[in-house]
Amino acid sequence: MLFLSGICTALAIMVLISRSIPEGRRNALLILEAGCALLLICDRFAYIYRGDISHTGYIMVRVCNFLVYMFSLIIVQAFNHFLIELLYPGQDENGSILLNICDFLLMLGGGLTIVSQFTGIFYYFDEMNLYHRNSGIVLFWIITLTVLLIQMIVVARSKQSLSLSMRITMLLFAIVPFTATILQTKFYGLSLTNISIVGLAMLLYLITLLDMNATVAKANQQEIKMLRDEQELMQNLFDQTASALASAIDAKDKYTHGHSGRVAEYSESIARTYGMSEEDCRKVYYAALLHDVGKIGIADSIITKDGKLTKEEFAEIKKHPAIGSQILSNISLSKHLSDGAHFHHERYDGTGYPNGIAEEKIPVFARIIAVADSYDAMTSKRSYRDPLPQQVVREEIVKGMGTQFDPEFAKVMIHLIDIDTEYEMQEREEVKELTEDTILTCNEAQTIFSDGIPVTYNEVSIHIKSLPTEGTDPAQASPTLVLFDSLDAKVHAAPNDKCAKERQYFEYAYINTNGESKCIGARKIRTKFLSGKYEPPGDKGREYDVYAVRFKDHTRIRIATDSYICEMIIALPDSTRYTYVSLTGDNCTLTGFRIKKTGLRADDSTIERIAPEINFLVGPVGNIPNIQINGWRSAYTKGVLLNKTAQISFHTRSLPTAWLIWHCAFIVLYSSDDGTIDGADYKELAFLRLDGECWNDYDKVTNHTRIERSEDFGSWDDWIQKHKNGTDCSASIERKGNMIFTEISGGGLHIKNTTSIFDDIDDVYLTITGDQCVVTNIHLDT
Repeated sequence: MLFLSGICTALAIMVLISRSIPEGRRNALLILEAGCALLLICDRFAYIYRGDISHTGYIMVRVCNFLVYMFSLIIVQAFNHFLIELLYPGQDENGSILLNICDFLLMLGGGLTIVSQFTGIFYYFDEMNLYHRNSGIVLFWIITLTVLLIQMIVVARSKQSLSLSMRITMLLFAIVPFTATILQTKFYGLSLTNISIVGLAMLLYLITLLDMNATVAKANQQEIKMLRDEQELMQNLFDQTASALASAIDAKDKYTHGHSGRVAEYSESIARTYGMSEEDCRKVYYAALLHDVGKIGIADSIITKDGKLTKEEFAEIKKHPAIGSQILSNISLSKHLSDGAHFHHERYDGTGYPNGIAEEKIPVFARIIAVADSYDAMTSKRSYRDPLPQQVVREEIVKGMGTQFDPEFAKVMIHLIDIDTEYEMQEREEVKELTEDTILTCNEAQTIFSDGIPVTYNEVSIHIKSLPTEGTDPAQASPTLVLFDSLDAKVHAAPNDKCAKERQYFEYAYINTNGESKCIGARKIRTKFLSGKYEPPGDKGREYDVYAVRFKDHTRIRIATDSYICEMIIALPDSTRYTYVSLTGDNCTLTGFRIKKTGLRADDSTIERIAPEINFLVGPVGNIPNIQINGWRSAYTKGVLLNKTAQISFHTRSLPTAWLIWHCAFIVLYSSDDGTIDGADYKELAFLRLDGECWNDYDKVTNHTRIERSEDFGSWDDWIQKHKNGTDCSASIERKGNMIFTEISGGGLHIKNTTSIFDDIDDVYLTITGDQCVVTNIHLDT
């Protein structure tokens, strides 16, 4: 009892200092725990002094037994008030009427206990100072049991407003003392009721504390949710405001519609690919979205001018970074916004504006925006040009590395371009796809052309329905196929104009569905009717099925109708260019288009060769066979195991069709089970191009590249020309454990690369490949 009393005293102190429990419940718990402690102490002293006939014993037995009865009632009454505060805080609900009745009964019990001291109706003491129950004790038990029973009913009725743990505790507080009181009538001398009440009082405190902690946690979660919702609302509001402001800026010029949004998306992609945190990615997004806000302060006549700006006008437009910075500087918590507006026209070499700062002095977000801004400018339509081809844009980014752009972020942009095989990162225009509902009206000879359909190693079939133009001779109505190559996959009616030259437009041949053809850039065309013969279409026109496939430098076109099948084999001038087919015609309307792949993949036996394969492999041969690489990594030297060191020398020359910086030779370091490219468990450790680009596709490898330009480098145009003429190159490769050191020299560039391998790789191989080039006189010493 003393031990339990100490615990109850400690709990009473803890309740007293607790601030998480509401005041009403805290006061009730304090009285309950303190009452339990005093009850146990009084019960203990009543036991100690029983039978003690001394004056002290006489007083202690009577006082302590009286307090035991009173504290029993006080504890139950404290529990009653706890229920009122828990179930009906600050309210006069009907449910509290029952608990008020309990208060009345407990007060009645207290009054009868006082009367019992004089009348002995509950208990009395004999001449030996021993405690005895009297017959009136039944009334005390009835009062106590009635109160506990009412409390049990109230708790049971209030299950919806209580947690499960609290509801069980409340029921136990009513049921267990109720049961103990009944047992108390049979087991004289045992304080079953008191001990059960004390034990449950301790449990009540613990459950109350846990329940309040759960309530506080729930409240905190709700508060956090409210804060998160508020933050999300504010973020959405900021996003909508920033987007509206960016749209208002872009609306000043019809040719910059959507520019700010695209620059923001590209900037975010660069930051994420570079490995920045999600927070920084969002920051650079909004900085890019508002980078041109300063154009609000520039006259519309300058912004929308179609022609070249005058010196004065250009000086005026150069003010927009400072204006934008001034506008956004009022957002003091987001300095990156004003930095993005202020410094996005700075150049990495220090020749930009408005401050002329260089390299790391330019804020990092501004360096990212500079790359994304230039990329979007080149890939968007302007009053004086269409969007530039993706290869041209890539070339310009490469040329700007270290001068206009931060090399690291330019490298990331180049990577994004390389993986964007469908050229999705550009200003979107309405796509004109050929469908059954598409109608091409070709009233005049070859004036309307469809967009190009790629002709690849996978055969494609094109269904066409041709109807003669009303009032014309059906015999003169004939669909025509144009075989060509162009960076934008479109036919250019004036092949010699500037736009066509920029897009590397090249026509191979015109092929008429009647079997006639016109050889333009192709080397040779052979026509053969496989069945039937050509007959002019009737008034209802004719349906055609065209089958097109390519293998290396040969293309095959088969035209099938209900009366004949005609085959044409076209020997192309090389294997490097692409091939597209466009549909046009004369005096006819083309419709009913259906395009699909047939499932045939070309090989050496698919197309009969009518002209020898173009071979640029001239010159001496080293200890490694010469290779001609017609397309991106289309040929490789045999993989050689790298023991410790390797010395390589070779001569390389770009093919006549090459025109980009990356049309050059590459050195690849890799690992595979059988030592072959793309063999089992293939891991590409380093892909080193002679222009200094380096990549790897294995996540347990890092490459650090440094490029030095010699005095004879000149410019990138000079570098391309050197490779056109042919240049000698050398490379040294050394492996030291999990480190590989590579140095490559050629064309005025000296490339140093360190490959760090974070994996157990035993064998590393090297090979030479490239894009649109030949590699000859290869000498390899290991």
